[in-house]
Amino acid sequence: MKDLLHIVISIIIFCPIVLFIIVYLVGRKVKIRGTHAFGAASDVTTLCLFFSVPLAIGVLWRVNVGALLVILAIMMAMIFTYIDWRTKKEIEVKPLLKKIWRFLFLLLSTAYLVICIVGVIQSIMEYLQVV
Repeated sequence: MKDLLHIVISIIIFCPIVLFIIVYLVGRKVKIRGTHAFGAASDVTTLCLFFSVPLAIGVLWRVNVGALLVILAIMMAMIFTYIDWRTKKEIEVKPLLKKIWRFLFLLLSTAYLVICIVGVIQSIMEYLQVV
């Protein structure tokens, strides 16, 4: 049982799209509207991407960027808060946090996709050099 849980968690961390699809399909199955199911899936996947992106970068280039990612997220939250404060004068916390979290999903998903593509290209180049 312990090994099965370890395998499932490893798959989810190394391939967050699997988590996204599972949460989205479960959300649709329990009759959540399409846009809300997509939002719930992106919210859950964002947390997983916070672990996946630094892990993928560490595996490919042996660089630890976990702290840098946290600093980037905090800086982004500060910028979003400032913009929200300047435009609305009164900050509504829940919509602001939702906006920040969804933007982080877009940013981290894009980063993960780019890292995967670069990793595949890098592996192909290494293979071609060996052969």
